Amino acid sequence: MTKYVIRRARLLGEDVVDIAIADGVITAIGTDLPADEATEVDATGLVALPGLVDLHTHLREPGREDAETVFTGTRAAARGGFTCVHAMANTDPVADTAGVVEQVWRLGREAGYCDVQPVGAVTVGLGGTQLAELGAMAESAANVRVFSDDGKCVSDAVLMRRALEYVKAFDGVVAQHAQEPRLTEGAQMNEGLLSGELGLTGWPAAAEEAIVARDCVLAAHVGSRLHVCHLSTRGSVEIVRWAKSKGWDVTAEVTPHHLLLTDDLVRGYDPIYKVNPPLRTADDVAAVREGLADGTIDIVATDHAPHPMEDKECEWSAAAFGMQGLETALSVVQHAMVDTGLLTWAQVAERMSATPARISRVGGGHGRPLEVGEPANLVLHDPAATRTVESTDTASLSRNNPYTGLELPGRVVATFLRGTPTVLDGHLQEAVR
Repeated sequence: MTKYVIRRARLLGEDVVDIAIADGVITAIGTDLPADEATEVDATGLVALPGLVDLHTHLREPGREDAETVFTGTRAAARGGFTCVHAMANTDPVADTAGVVEQVWRLGREAGYCDVQPVGAVTVGLGGTQLAELGAMAESAANVRVFSDDGKCVSDAVLMRRALEYVKAFDGVVAQHAQEPRLTEGAQMNEGLLSGELGLTGWPAAAEEAIVARDCVLAAHVGSRLHVCHLSTRGSVEIVRWAKSKGWDVTAEVTPHHLLLTDDLVRGYDPIYKVNPPLRTADDVAAVREGLADGTIDIVATDHAPHPMEDKECEWSAAAFGMQGLETALSVVQHAMVDTGLLTWAQVAERMSATPARISRVGGGHGRPLEVGEPANLVLHDPAATRTVESTDTASLSRNNPYTGLELPGRVVATFLRGTPTVLDGHLQEAVR
């Protein structure tokens, strides 16, 4: 395996150091390290972070290879600085059996751009009536520990309780899509004055908050782990903060788009901004930023949701919900959280690498600190760069990027997966197999 010496990187945005890599691990950190026939990488001015881990990605394969495949999705992930992504279960067929999750896991290994950890469905076919084969998925080669019907809420309280009880046996976690279905029938955007003005059915914050509150109580009652997907409202942040104050084992995530974009963008009826949960108000954006800064919200997860052109370039009511997010996530977090002084780069590493890896119990050295002896999963990010986002500048098969035309700070220059570069100088390399 090729040896590398990364020169003059700012470790977690602080000390300027050299980082030596050999045999897939970090062998030395210091200054003026000898090259010893290693390939040298100039990282002057670049921030070195642990490889990013995304707990919430839609790779669409099997079933919707017109929107994304494991191969294209993991190439996009590598360009975004990710070394591990968790693939959601709403594929076709649904990832509700050991066979399907193992297929997705193997496709990730064959692609070689980042590790793919499947998320198993909570219920059969995402139908919300019968528990899926949770134990079989946990015992499979994919070693599933995160279960979610994302895209659909496990709305039946009895079934949700049973799922929380079941996953305790193997230290699993249920990741809930918090959306009370009876409160969101036909909903198209955030409920408020603007939805009335635009004539679009509103999506009340209470539909999210009611499920978050219920499930926090259920998780505490059975002594299980609950993870709340894509928090989007001030009320949800306050509920999770209350649950944590009681010592309950609840974690939560926020997406980059909910950290930056507001429902005012819907005024133009552009379906690029149609997403689930919907874009909320500026006050909600401020609340989720505050929650991420103070640790109430544990992680950033992209909810990368690629769609083919025909599913987005149509009238609003017929358009699919979802946005891309893998290749822009770190830039959006820099813009919304670092450049505003709400997070340090060390805290970004915690929320985008260490904590998501801990929640999912994923192996492969993901989420580990950049220290000697640790697997060399790392990303080099240029915080001084700026770019205007172009929808065509992507490794994804889809183009539904909500940041198109927006100038964002930062650029991923290099990504290393266990010591082998998947991205160098911003360009994809040969896959790691």
